Amino acid sequence: MEAVPLPHIGIDESGKGDFFGPLVIAGALLDESSAKICLELGVCDSKKLNDKKILQLAVEIRKLCVHDIIAISPKKYNELYGSFKNLNKLLAWGHATVLENILSKKPCELAISDKFADENVILRALKERGKSIKLIQRTKAEEDIAVACASVLARAGFVNGTAKLSGQFELDFPKGASPKVVEAGQKFVQKYGEAELKNVAKLHFKTREQCI
Repeated sequence: MEAVPLPHIGIDESGKGDFFGPLVIAGALLDESSAKICLELGVCDSKKLNDKKILQLAVEIRKLCVHDIIAISPKKYNELYGSFKNLNKLLAWGHATVLENILSKKPCELAISDKFADENVILRALKERGKSIKLIQRTKAEEDIAVACASVLARAGFVNGTAKLSGQFELDFPKGASPKVVEAGQKFVQKYGEAELKNVAKLHFKTREQCI
């Protein structure tokens, strides 16, 4: 993958494929100096790291660079999904909001994110500041150090958000949408009722039908 010149902003999300827990979108603005330190710390795509390492790295990344994190609780996610009727549009809104928030803290001319199926979805969602910068969309964007930092920040937000829900409802909420997730969903519905699912899970997932 061709390197994108620094400084630039990386954007990534976590939780979009998980039935339980929040959707978290994060962005990180790196320059040569902060990128070098992040590489030395071992920052890489969060999918290659365990939760403990992710949480440790997220603390360091937050100290090192201008960043922004939007954590959308399951309840809020379900409301937004009801408005957008489309996950890509919801994601594009989140990416555009993170980008705008970072640019309000520090100017930058370049940003990189994972490629959307329809590249115009995110371009249409960009706000005033976002429209003035070059946005590169590419597959495997996590290979870029700024996107890797964003992926760690987003995953840390997801891990913490899901742990908070587990503590609140005194149940384990497994990641993904596997049979274990269905089992946890059935336990939740038995204990709290179907109406409460909106507070812990993404209701448009087919997994929901197996839980009720």
